[in-house]
Amino acid sequence: METGRSNLVRMVKSTWKTASLYTGWAMLTALLSGSLAPAQSLTNFISSHDSPAPATVDPLKRGTPRDSIYNALQSCHNDNFVLAAQYLDLRALRADERATLGPELARGLCDFLDRDPHFEVGHLSNSAEGDPTDGLSADLDVLDQFQADRRQITLYIERTNQQGQQLWLVSPDSVARIPQLAELQKESPIERKLPEPLVKIEWIDTPLWIWIALVIIALLLGFVSRLLSRAALLVVSPFVRRYAKSLDHYRLENFSEPIRLLLSLAVFRACMTVIAPSALLRDYLVKLIALLFVLGATSLLMRTVDLISDHVIARLNPRERTVSYSVAPLLVRFVKICIFCFAVLFVLAAWGYNTTTILAGVGVGGLAVALAAQKTIENLFGGISLISDRAVLVGDFCQFGGQVGTVEDIGLRSTRIRTQDRTLVTIPNSQFSTMTLENYSKRDRMWFHPALHLRRDTTPEQIRDMMKAVERILRLEPTAEPSEVPLRFTKITDQSFVLEVYAYVLTPDYNEFLKVQSNLLLQIVETAARLGVAFALPIQENVSLSSSPVRAQDVEVDA
Repeated sequence: METGRSNLVRMVKSTWKTASLYTGWAMLTALLSGSLAPAQSLTNFISSHDSPAPATVDPLKRGTPRDSIYNALQSCHNDNFVLAAQYLDLRALRADERATLGPELARGLCDFLDRDPHFEVGHLSNSAEGDPTDGLSADLDVLDQFQADRRQITLYIERTNQQGQQLWLVSPDSVARIPQLAELQKESPIERKLPEPLVKIEWIDTPLWIWIALVIIALLLGFVSRLLSRAALLVVSPFVRRYAKSLDHYRLENFSEPIRLLLSLAVFRACMTVIAPSALLRDYLVKLIALLFVLGATSLLMRTVDLISDHVIARLNPRERTVSYSVAPLLVRFVKICIFCFAVLFVLAAWGYNTTTILAGVGVGGLAVALAAQKTIENLFGGISLISDRAVLVGDFCQFGGQVGTVEDIGLRSTRIRTQDRTLVTIPNSQFSTMTLENYSKRDRMWFHPALHLRRDTTPEQIRDMMKAVERILRLEPTAEPSEVPLRFTKITDQSFVLEVYAYVLTPDYNEFLKVQSNLLLQIVETAARLGVAFALPIQENVSLSSSPVRAQDVEVDA
């Protein structure tokens, strides 16, 4: 009985642990995926444990056509022809012939590929599925094509299944053609006339004379391209001064450097088809040329961005140009970073790396950085919204959040404003972009709206004369724009008659407005004195309250 109870307790504990494990895994998966789906996560967890173990990785790296041939060439260059034979499909040979003929066939294939100037490892597919666009079957890809006796001969690489692994090997038909390839290899006319050490000494299976020729070609291209670029500058400069004055001479020199590099690389690449190094060295040089070409093209694009930004800034008015001092460098830097990132991805793709995996990792890392720098990014986009809306510019006098000041700088994170007390207020862009901003610098005219309080003993005739005189003053002022009814009798209070002026002063400059306002008010005061009209003013009288225990105080009485 006790044994049965203990077994039951152990079974319950085991079930509880298993359920807790599955539930915890399901909740973790749901949190990572952004939705709670415990049942689905539990199913995936169980199915992942029931699935078979992944297939073993081929130690010889024959999973793609490019990897297979590249490693075969590397084995041959290391004089390990026995290992290189593992990249050939030798099933058409008898078992007793494979050990002796396999290494010889591998040597013959590598020698032929080294001699063929049109063969490049980079042209082979780097996918385990091969090249789907070559028009061949899914398990067959083109290894090399060449002309022999006016006939086009094609060598193939084929995907085979060996011991549960999908391997790309040189096809049996192509292996049968390898002995014939030795007859096609002929000594070049140049090698017949060269000393024997220049032909026999090799490095990366490339004769010494080819190394010397490639170095000489590179030096000549560097010297000749510099001379040609200087000559081109002399020819183009007069036309630039006449038709493109904004393009300075130093800009032309900056453009000439990447263009010179790109042209030199194109010529050097063409020379490689005439003076052909070995297939492995050819692959190294092609990757180096791809790197230098991308650097040259990237430099050319970045300098074009600088030219465009300078041209755009030059066309802005002076007030908008002050914003460009902080905004334009940010935009230019962002565009250059994007160009650089695309260049890095292009180089990695040209070198055979899987850019999809890299982009996925960058996406996850970018998400983590975005979450960590949420406030900084919020301020950044707040600054961008301020700049794009042009609510305020650097130098504008505005009212914000109950304060008044002049905008001194709009940065990436914050905006700095100089108040009338000469203090500097720094506001994060995320907050400043949500404030109600009143931009006084955007005014095209200023409102002149004084209220004239006339004394209660003023006669109606004097009020009419005063209104006509003030309207005449406004009409005669060239910088004033009175409304259709520039002076209005609006109120009768216990203390005064109220006349209100409705007019605009045609200037956005506040100092100029103050001058015009002072002149108009002085003319109004002079007119009132001439007409005998007095303004209502408050009068203060000291009243002594002797009978009150409270001390005497000032009491204001309006006349």
